[in-house]
Amino acid sequence: MDEAETPEVAPGHLWLEGKTLVHLRHDQERPTHMPRGPAKRTGAGFLNPAMAPARTRSVLLMADALEHDWLIKPDQPLRALDALCATGVRVRRWRNEIPEAHQNRLRITANDLDVFALDWLKRSHHAYPPAKSVDHDPEDDRYQRPGTGEMNNGIYTMQNDARVTLLEAGYQWVDLDPFGSPVNFLDAAIQGLARIGFLEVTATDTAALTGSSQGSQFRRYGAKGIVDSYAHDDAVRVLLGLVATTAARHDRAVEPVLALFDGHHVRLSVKVRRSREDASTVLDSIGWRIRDEDGTYRFIQHPTPEEVERGSGPLWVGPLWNAQIAGRMTEERVLAVCSPSTEELNAAKERGLIWEESDSEYAARELRRSVRYISEAAVLMGKDHVLYHMDDLPNMAGTGQAPKMEALFEAIREAGYSAARLPDIDPFVVTDAPHDVVVQCVRERCQL
Repeated sequence: MDEAETPEVAPGHLWLEGKTLVHLRHDQERPTHMPRGPAKRTGAGFLNPAMAPARTRSVLLMADALEHDWLIKPDQPLRALDALCATGVRVRRWRNEIPEAHQNRLRITANDLDVFALDWLKRSHHAYPPAKSVDHDPEDDRYQRPGTGEMNNGIYTMQNDARVTLLEAGYQWVDLDPFGSPVNFLDAAIQGLARIGFLEVTATDTAALTGSSQGSQFRRYGAKGIVDSYAHDDAVRVLLGLVATTAARHDRAVEPVLALFDGHHVRLSVKVRRSREDASTVLDSIGWRIRDEDGTYRFIQHPTPEEVERGSGPLWVGPLWNAQIAGRMTEERVLAVCSPSTEELNAAKERGLIWEESDSEYAARELRRSVRYISEAAVLMGKDHVLYHMDDLPNMAGTGQAPKMEALFEAIREAGYSAARLPDIDPFVVTDAPHDVVVQCVRERCQL
């Protein structure tokens, strides 16, 4: 990297994602209000602001794992790898925003093949370091080829093929965020996990996952989709089904913690543990979503040829979240962990950040958006549930219009069931109420 392009002196602008200073290249626009979808790629050093919510949730999940000890024992270090780290915003946020009480347990590795991106990461981390320096020796026994990486203020950087890096050490936390489909990396990611590990996977090839591109869906995921109201949920379940069956081939079982369709990508967070017995039962959670004539659907494991014609699958048919963990992902929690204090904001301004009150309001709104509706829907998404798109309810109930969502929730709860809004760009209701109860509640509320 030429010195004129380094983060310390390069033209461009500083941005604050969470508590972490990010130097954007001069040819990338400053993020705007509520970014959605893939931003225009400007080459190495590119940051997609629409992925910020996924990075925020990654920080929250890692902090929760360390605070509640559901992944490793309290006295153990957490070995975390971002296998395709690009310019390293995620690993820098891990190092900067995980609460200080847990920082000494983190062993963070950032890997990428792009030397420009890695240099940008290292120079950014040096120019805008975390508030408290964290140093530890590299775990030499974890890397088979000494001298292949560099330690810098608690982040170990490596330039390598991701599949090689994934297999070199027993990581307890692996983040897999490729450009497009993660299919080519899944085997190595699962094999490289420790006996009990945590895998986060991003897929941006949503045309394939939803069934919009049927050829790609079949080639990559071995699935068939239907593009309708449930296409987003199908996409999540198709990817989760592939992750689960891939894990089973390596004698491992998965437990979904958080699985979402977020704008232009699918993001899965799953616990993975070695268990031949549980891996052998993976097909109990794989099936098809069959559409019925009344607009509803049902999951079955062995569809007839006629049902396949109006179904999508094979896909994951079990719960998608861990109710306890997801239930702690509240708006109050994300602001406490990821929002800068006045002192931190002033320190960032001293380093050159231009930040107005409107920017603070925007940033807080984006942090809240990253977890909006998650805690309210956690219990339902952690067990068997049914989804309804609000736009489909008038036809199902014969009302011509849909009630307000909160009014529908109130009616369903009064009937003795639960209901919440699903975190999705579309207005989805998640409930455990039978279909006839939902229809009756829609009719009742539309008459008010």
